This record gives sequence, C-alpha cells and structure tokens, in this order.
Amino acid sequence: MSEERTTQSKSPDDAGRVSGAARLASFSENIESMPRVRLCHWRESEASPLIDTLRKAGYTVDYPGDKANGSFRTLREKPACAVVIDLTRLPSHGRYVAAEIRSAKSIRHIPIVFVDGDPEKVDRIRQEIPDAVYTSRSKLAAALKRVKPLADPVVPARMMNRTDRTTAEKLGIKAGSRVALIDPPVDYLRVLGKLPKDASLEEEPEEPLPLTLWFVRDPDGYLAGLGRIRKLALTSRIWIIYPKGGPKGRPPSGLTQGLVREAALSVGLVDYKVCSVNEVWTGLLFTRKK
Repeated sequence: MSEERTTQSKSPDDAGRVSGAARLASFSENIESMPRVRLCHWRESEASPLIDTLRKAGYTVDYPGDKANGSFRTLREKPACAVVIDLTRLPSHGRYVAAEIRSAKSIRHIPIVFVDGDPEKVDRIRQEIPDAVYTSRSKLAAALKRVKPLADPVVPARMMNRTDRTTAEKLGIKAGSRVALIDPPVDYLRVLGKLPKDASLEEEPEEPLPLTLWFVRDPDGYLAGLGRIRKLALTSRIWIIYPKGGPKGRPPSGLTQGLVREAALSVGLVDYKVCSVNEVWTGLLFTRKK
C-alpha cells in the first residue's frame, strides 16, 4: 500500500496573518538597534526645543522640516521606532500625515505619538486614531519608552476613504458657490474635475469672492503677487496652488512648501489646510493672521 501524503493548505486569512506577522517582525528587527524617531513639526524655529528634548532622551531625530507631508519614502527606507507629530501648529497637517501613515501597509505599524494641541481638535483625532499615543512635551520622553510596533493598527475608514471625495470638495467648493480663479492653467476644468451643483468658476472676477484659487508657477511671480493676495484675504479664503516636486522631491519650478508658507507668513497670512489637487498641483489654504 502506498503511503499517502497530505498537505494542509493555508487559508487566505492564515496567509494574511503570516504576512502581517513577518512584516511586523522585520520592522521590529530594523528599529531595535537604531532608536530613531521621525518628528513632524511645520515651524522649524519652534521645532528646535523639541528636537533637543528627543536627543537628550537618547533618540536620533529625523526631521524633514516642512516636507513632512510628502516624505514617506524616506520613512520606509529608514525605519523609525515612532513618529512624533506636534499638533500645536497646523493640526490638519498632522492629521494628514497620520492618515497617510495608516494608509500604507509598509509603515502603518509605526507608533504615532501626538504632542499637545487644542483639546477639541485632539479629541477629534483621538476618535479616528484611538491607538495612537497622546501626550505633552513634558511627558514625551516617558511616553516614547512605552511605545511598541502595532500588530493590528487602526486604519480609520473615515480618514482613509477619500475615493468618494472630489477635488472640488477637498478644496471646499460647495453647491451654489462662486469661486475666483487667478492665473489658472488652460486645463483647469480637468484639474478641478466635477463641481458641486450650481457651483461656478470665475476667472479674475471684478469683486472678491469667498473662495479664491491662485495658481502660481515660479518664485518671482509668487512673491510679486502676494501684495494683491493679502488684500483679497480680508474677505476671501485663499488657496495657493503650486507645482509638486519631481521624482526626487525637487520642484522644477523652484517653489517649495517652505517658501510658499514663509513668504505668505511674512505678509500676514497663515495656512491651515493642505490639499493634493492632482498629480501635478498641490496647495495650501491661507487666511489673514488674527
């Protein structure tokens, strides 16, 4: 009688668990010998004390400055034991970064540590990412000692599921609204896509409108137009939309998020929201500083 050999096949669920466990083990092995943290803070001058605190606690600090919104490739290449996100400035940017991390399978196991921030805004983020760590600057070093890679991180559906949101909705264009366009590209209808019902786009309107989209292409043109935009910002929310960086993260136009933000800040504008418009354009939403 011949001997029968049987093999037990793995179910898709088993395979998924094995794959996840292997990914987690590999991740833990990579960070074990290098206590590196990624710090996300959008004001370099204000980030310095936080960097000092982390270094004194024995961590190598990876600080991408104002490029934190798009530097996830380096986070995959240089694993961090945690991502520290300061919510005292631009909490919408911090929420965006956390959402991007949780949406990527290769890095979603990295613990996210939120620091400080407006209690109401922090509570909203806490509801979406309950398994992140929420702490203060004075307790940050102690909080980092307790963090571990997450075996089953929460991927918030409401944050991640953006497929049903149009570009117009992300820019805050509502039904029936009038939107001013300044120096738009020739294909702006394609760029902005489907509009809400009865919304209209008006190039260079004679009167200020509640929402303005200003497309800029180079530093000289941007700096020259800021005076006019500053006046518009008295009655209009201003999206400053500029070209994204190239394959190596260097924008061919010479415009960077840091340049756009700092120049606007110098004339009394402050940004509070970021939006990836399409594969070519990205933008920051500004208002007058109070």
